[in-house]
Amino acid sequence: MLDIGEETIKKSCSLAFKAHKSPGDPFLVENSAAGSSDVVISFPAGTWSVESLFSGESPFGEAKVDLELFPSLKSVGNYDPAAKPEERDFATATINQAFVDKVKQVLDNPQLKIKVQEAINAKKRIIFTGHSTGGAIAAFVTIWFLENFSKENSGSFFCVTFGSPLIGDHIISHALRRENWSEYFIHFVMRYDIVPRILLAPLSSIRQEFEKILPFFDPNSSEYKSQSVGSSQAALDLFTKVMSSASSVASSAASKLMGSPNLLLETVTKFINLSPYKPFGTYIFCTGNGKPVALKNPEAVLQLLFFTCQLNNETERATIASKCLDQHLGYYDELEGSLDMKSVTCEDNLEMLNLASDGIFDDLGLSARARQCVRAAGVFQKQKQENKVKFDSKKVKMEEEMKKLRDYRGLYEDKVGYYDAFKLQGVKKDFEANVSRLELAAIWDEITEMLKKYDLPDEFEAMSDWVKLGTEFRNLVEPLDIANFYRHAKGEDTGVYMERGRPKRYKYTQRWLEHEKKLPVGSRGESCFWAELEELHKLSGNLQAVNEEKKRVLNLQEQVGKWIEEGVLGMDVLKSSTFQAWWSELPPGLKTETISGLMTGAGNSQVE
Repeated sequence: MLDIGEETIKKSCSLAFKAHKSPGDPFLVENSAAGSSDVVISFPAGTWSVESLFSGESPFGEAKVDLELFPSLKSVGNYDPAAKPEERDFATATINQAFVDKVKQVLDNPQLKIKVQEAINAKKRIIFTGHSTGGAIAAFVTIWFLENFSKENSGSFFCVTFGSPLIGDHIISHALRRENWSEYFIHFVMRYDIVPRILLAPLSSIRQEFEKILPFFDPNSSEYKSQSVGSSQAALDLFTKVMSSASSVASSAASKLMGSPNLLLETVTKFINLSPYKPFGTYIFCTGNGKPVALKNPEAVLQLLFFTCQLNNETERATIASKCLDQHLGYYDELEGSLDMKSVTCEDNLEMLNLASDGIFDDLGLSARARQCVRAAGVFQKQKQENKVKFDSKKVKMEEEMKKLRDYRGLYEDKVGYYDAFKLQGVKKDFEANVSRLELAAIWDEITEMLKKYDLPDEFEAMSDWVKLGTEFRNLVEPLDIANFYRHAKGEDTGVYMERGRPKRYKYTQRWLEHEKKLPVGSRGESCFWAELEELHKLSGNLQAVNEEKKRVLNLQEQVGKWIEEGVLGMDVLKSSTFQAWWSELPPGLKTETISGLMTGAGNSQVE
């Protein structure tokens, strides 16, 4: 399941801790041994300071992602570059700013890209790794290389972290699953290690304690691994405060999973912000007895980050201060002494989790309540799959309705065009086409609403069959929506179609295609050019107004000509009475040679 061997993990851990003790080096490289196909690159944690995890003024050190640096870290359908900032923020990832600032410095080092390219040329797989915040750097660097190298090389990159803090919100997990990259990330977490949970607490609540225990992790400090720090009151207070915040985060997430709102918590969160950070990739929880537990469900991992740290008695409380620090530095010994990948338990069917002892999660000390929350995470993921199955079952119906509309379009290919015919609504066939339009719109509206709430599998928007079906639907049906919009003169009340009237079902499916083809945003608007045509046609007869919109007039002709030549639009577009009426009234100086040639080829008589 993990596609990585025991020796590679041990080697990654060894180099990660070597980098931990070499904070001045930007990264370390260990070439693979003879016969090995892996090259390991490790990143150090760097300076051990509060600012290395919390930068800026935000309570959790968070910021919105720079999409120029990480363009995939967004929800494709929900992201609208023209929307208000708060609406765009809803669809883009929240990341840890301190980590990304460090990543930018790492990527500016040309030697890293040289080493990576050498490994790729040698057909080696690159394992990026790191311990503590070095693991966070490794994760972001892995995402960057996955973003910037071709799909053929995506399997060349892998990331293994040890005790890494969380790096961003749920959209990172969503995006990596959508791109099929999630499987390339493995995170090892010790049961009581405080660092993977540290960003669940706001800095304001832990700053004093955090500053006191940082020297414990710093190999250049005289207090490195100092028992006086490990057993201090500051360590115990840090653990208590972090887990208190983790409790609120886990409880809030569990309430949403179970569909049973916690009214008290909802009231509290109106005044206190919860941490935005969420897990992604595969998590392997080290139990301390050689039986690690692996989970891919991010909601379940979040619950385990809280519940695995629960104390069962006062004896555990007396030792937890040192454990929560010691275990952060104990990964090498844990894996070297007990890792046997055959003993890793991979639990996927969490919705079936036994609420009593099951032999899987027993060593993590999960209570019945913890198991209930983990099972709810499994049910949530299963429900997403069932939602997809529901829409898969509707494909036959969708194809039937789309065939009716294709046949309808064929009736008018050599006449006025189906756009104008539908706009006139003169015969029964036009009414029947409208029924098919409404049937399809209802299905796609339901899909887009589920996508908005992340109630479909994260991979849905990138599934080639749905991207293809969505593109066919959009190109076939949106012209009819536009015809209906202008037939009823809705623009007089609601503004122009593209600004106020365009349904999300077309915006989403257009973004899917542009994302799949790596095209500029807005470049595949062939289905909605009719709206621009209608707006420009309103100016016909007003020479001054037409000339003032010269750029739009020329751009529309250029796009239509390009789409016809590429086969995206059919020649029947030129036979549309609306298109002909608009084009024939254009001043000669605003008619492009491309459209003039196409109009002649189409046999239209109104060519000057």
